[in-house]
Amino acid sequence: MGTPQFAVASLDALITAGSDIVAVVTAPDKPAGRGQKVNQSAVKQYAVENGIKVLQPEKLKDPDFIKDLQALKADLQVVVAFRMLPEVVWNMPQKGTINLHASLLPQYRGAAPINWAIINGEKESGVTTFFLKHDIDTGDILFTEKVTLKGIETAGDLHDWLMNKGAGLLVKTVKGIESGRYHEHPQSQLAEGIELKHAPKIFKTDCLVDFNQPAQKVYNLIRGLSPSPTAYTVLNDKTLKIYNATFELESHDLHPGAHITDNKTYLKFAATDGFISVTDVQLEGKKRMGIEEFLRGNKL
Repeated sequence: MGTPQFAVASLDALITAGSDIVAVVTAPDKPAGRGQKVNQSAVKQYAVENGIKVLQPEKLKDPDFIKDLQALKADLQVVVAFRMLPEVVWNMPQKGTINLHASLLPQYRGAAPINWAIINGEKESGVTTFFLKHDIDTGDILFTEKVTLKGIETAGDLHDWLMNKGAGLLVKTVKGIESGRYHEHPQSQLAEGIELKHAPKIFKTDCLVDFNQPAQKVYNLIRGLSPSPTAYTVLNDKTLKIYNATFELESHDLHPGAHITDNKTYLKFAATDGFISVTDVQLEGKKRMGIEEFLRGNKL
């Protein structure tokens, strides 16, 4: 059960490892873009190319979908980047339903763990497999794998690392369940005595850069929202998306958010204790471009 490209890596790894995938469950096709062309999920495209049965329920409690799911007689259900399942679905298989989550649970439960780990400047991240239970992302942990962060990665970088790390961990998990060689670790025990950080869905209001912050914090926000949903500011009454930047600590007397530029090679915004130098941007109504190309067409 999955929808985006992140889930395709896991599906492909399971098939390569010899797992018998009886079907995939993914999001319904939706019209997208100006021409409203019908768009299939990445998981569906992969499944069709590989001759795998596809189920696309609008509602996960739909009686016809439940009947089709029961008819598959799957031993195990695997969830990667999908939606919240009702108990009638996750409790169906004999061996249960497992989920791959892009964080080191119990930290960063929620919809956007990759983004929030970068935004909060974490030094490590990772992937976790666990059995589904009633409350989202709270089931007993099976396996984890960590990655070390250097503090320069974007959310896109971490996404790709964890997509591949997670695929391997999922194969390990499925093989462990198949052989009975695994241990369950309750998250409640791991959460004792530590502050839990959460990963709620990110909205547009979360993406507006507040330059009344230290430069490091602004830099982390930009990294954590790149390439999507993308941090932005307002420049000359137009939205300026910021995909990449660097920062420098320097005392100054400029108002936070004020910009300085030579109109050739750099554009910097003042933060409380330094500057954010934007290097990869997109002005409202224009294409994404490097800062030198941007400045050639936009004198500030």
